[in-house]
Parts: sequence; structure tokens; C-alpha cells
Amino acid sequence: MPQIPQTLHELTVGQLSARSGAAVSALHFYESKGLISSRRTSGNQRRYTRDALRRVAFVRAAQRVGIPLATIRDALAELPEERTPNRDDWARLSEAWRTELDERIRQLARLRDHLTDCIGCGCLSLDTCVLSNPNDISGERMTGSRLMSEARKGQPAEGAECVEAAEEGCA
Repeated sequence: MPQIPQTLHELTVGQLSARSGAAVSALHFYESKGLISSRRTSGNQRRYTRDALRRVAFVRAAQRVGIPLATIRDALAELPEERTPNRDDWARLSEAWRTELDERIRQLARLRDHLTDCIGCGCLSLDTCVLSNPNDISGERMTGSRLMSEARKGQPAEGAECVEAAEEGCA
């Protein structure tokens, strides 16, 4: 990994890419979404402050756990712009996401625990799937693609509330 001298306060997009591991195109995309910012030189080249390294690392880590870019942008907007964020700033930001991450972990654990019963079973019409068909709601309504077409229209499938309550005995 290329070393960037501490005396260098601004980075080119190539330096930021090399140091952060993010592609130049990803950095441009992050900038277009308001996740990082740059200034332009008289030759119209981008220059990033050193704190962009931490911001890019944060964006990439948050993306890996499935946090939407809009949520990441809102969180980064809470960080100070006049100085490099310190440990307390980052701790405050991560604490705000703890509940959301805990919920994602719970959902993934539930999926993992019930996945063996679901693989290949065609359970959209069976009464045994607590994940996608609690209380055999799909069997009462018809099977198959109807659920998919409703999901595409943005309507929650009937019984969605039971999926959340599956562990509490809804199924």
C-alpha cells in the first residue's frame, strides 16, 4: 500500500484510490452521492482532504453490512467538516447504528436457522415454512408468481407481519 507523507494534506483521486483500495470510479460515485467531497484545482483536478480516507473506509465497511448509501450519507453529514473526525465522533456514529445492525444480525440468524427446511421445498404453498409462508397464507390465496407480482408492485405480501412474529409462535 503506497505511503502518503503526513505533510501532504490533499490527495489526488489516484492517491486516494491507491490508499483506500476503492476504485477511482467508486470514489467519483461516492462524491456524486455526497459521501465524500473534493475541491477542484485550477486545472480542474479533484483534491481530497486526508479525512476522506477514513470516510471511504467507513462507507465501504457500512456497505459490506448492507447499510444503504442514503443512511451512510446522513450519518456522515453528522461528522464535523472543519476537522478530521476523532474517535468520539466515530463512536457516536456507530452507536446510532447499533440497533439497526443488531436487527440485521437477528434476521440473518433466523434465516440461517430455518434455511435447511426451505431449500428446494417449494414452500410458497406449504404450511411448514415460517420464513416465507407462515400459517400457510399462500396456500389459502393461490401459489406461485402472484406473490412475486405483488412484491414488484410494492405491496407487502399477506402475512408479512407473521414472518416477523414467526419465532413468537405465529407459524
